[in-house]
Amino acid sequence: MKLRGRWMLLLGLVPFAVMVLAFQFVPVLAMVTSSFSKAGGSGLTLQHYDKIFHSPFYLQAIKNSLLISAWSSLAGIAAGLVCAYSISRFAPKIRDRLLLLSNMTSNFAGVPLAFAYIILLGSNGVFTLLFKQWGWSVFGGFNLYSWSGLVLVYVYFQVPLALLLLYPSFYGIRDQWREAASLLGATRWQFWRTVGLPLLTPSIFGTLGILFANAMGAYATAYALVGGNYNLLAIRIGSLVAGDIVNQPELGSALAVLLALSTLLAVCLNHFMAKRSLRFTANAASAPKPDGKRRRQRYSPDGQAAARPKEALR
Repeated sequence: MKLRGRWMLLLGLVPFAVMVLAFQFVPVLAMVTSSFSKAGGSGLTLQHYDKIFHSPFYLQAIKNSLLISAWSSLAGIAAGLVCAYSISRFAPKIRDRLLLLSNMTSNFAGVPLAFAYIILLGSNGVFTLLFKQWGWSVFGGFNLYSWSGLVLVYVYFQVPLALLLLYPSFYGIRDQWREAASLLGATRWQFWRTVGLPLLTPSIFGTLGILFANAMGAYATAYALVGGNYNLLAIRIGSLVAGDIVNQPELGSALAVLLALSTLLAVCLNHFMAKRSLRFTANAASAPKPDGKRRRQRYSPDGQAAARPKEALR
């Protein structure tokens, strides 16, 4: 019966294994193989990577993508921390509604998000024309179709995602710890600096890696907003794989490999730092207190020190 149960378990895992192979390993293997293939698929070569690292155009695309992803991730994690802490202090009914709204806004991306920003903050957007008519120069030097506009659009879907990922971490901080710190004379800033932030550090770094990978892989939003007018890595890959003029899928695959490596490196680095932070937190929690080695003296009912059982037998 046990052997039969194991075979049934293995058969149940077959659809999952097929799905992982078909949608994970096979596309990645095809991408890596194509990046080392010559045009037309005859032979192996490194000329695609050599062309990328010796071309200022593609290096600028990599630089722009890295900068936009880094700045939008940092802005998203900063705003997400504040929002997650605020939501954790609300009543359960209000908290559930706010989390539902955050879930909806985190999925509102791509072409609809770009068109919404164009309608509101574009060159002829509602708020742009309205503030201009009122004589307010709020968006006087702002250009939605530039680097700052892309960061602003990216932050829109980075903040709710960071909120959803950071929100459960605040429930790991117990109210008893805050009360104990207050009774010992610690201020709120001292509590968060010595207790709260070290406990939140693993979640912060893990969320930062996810936000960075999310921004690096964003394609539809950037393409609908700026098209090919701004040099981004995801846009360059799309133009090389499915361009209207010249298709170079091998070169696009090489750029896609670099994109995958950058996101993988960010996730691994943040995972490593999160493990170090967890180890530091565990060591701090298990460290003996200053008076931990002191032995408690037992006292008899009449107030005299009572001998320990082993000492009384000697």
